[in-house]
Amino acid sequence: MLARIVFCSAVLLATLAVILLALFSPLPKRKPSPPWLDLSLYIQQPQSPKIIDATSSNNNNDPVAQSSQSDGGGAFIFHRMLTEGPENTSRLVGKAQGFIIPVEHFANSGFNIIYLTFHTPQYSGSLSVEAKHVSPKDTEELTVMGGTGSFAFARGLAVFAQSIHGDATYHVKLQLRFPNNQSRTTTIPG
Repeated sequence: MLARIVFCSAVLLATLAVILLALFSPLPKRKPSPPWLDLSLYIQQPQSPKIIDATSSNNNNDPVAQSSQSDGGGAFIFHRMLTEGPENTSRLVGKAQGFIIPVEHFANSGFNIIYLTFHTPQYSGSLSVEAKHVSPKDTEELTVMGGTGSFAFARGLAVFAQSIHGDATYHVKLQLRFPNNQSRTTTIPG
C-alpha cells in the first residue's frame, strides 16, 4: 500500500511540475527577421560612341536587339548600364543584361531572366531577376531569385518602372532579404 501512495504522489508531483513549468516559463526569444536591403537604381543605355565602318554593312552598335518572327513573337536581348541616379553622368554601379521572350507559352521559360551585376566598393556580385510575366505596362513587379557575391542567396522583389527623370530608361527598386541573418546595412541611395 505504501508503494502505491509513493507512486501516485510521484506521478502527481511530476504532472504538477510540467503544468507549472508550462505556465510560468519565459517565452523563447524570437530571432528577428533578417533585415531588408533596399536599393534604388536606374537602367540606362550605354554611352559609347558609335563607330561607323564604311566597309561593313552592319553599323548597328545598339546594345538592344529585337528578333521578330512572322507570328508576332520575338525575343529581347539587352545590355544596359546600372547607375545611382537618372542622369547619364551618375555613378556607374554595374550592368543589366537579359534575354526575354515575351510570348505567353514561354512565360515559364528559364530564359526569361534579367541579370543585374554590381561592381562597387560596397557590393560585388550579381542578382537574378525572374521575368515571367512581362507585359507592356509602366511598372512591373518581378521576383529576385538569388544572387552571387555580396548578394549570395538573396530573395525579394524588383520593381521596374519607366523612368520619367533624366536619361534613364527604367527605375529599379530592389527589396532584398538574406538567409541566416546575413546583415546588409549599406544602401545605395536613390
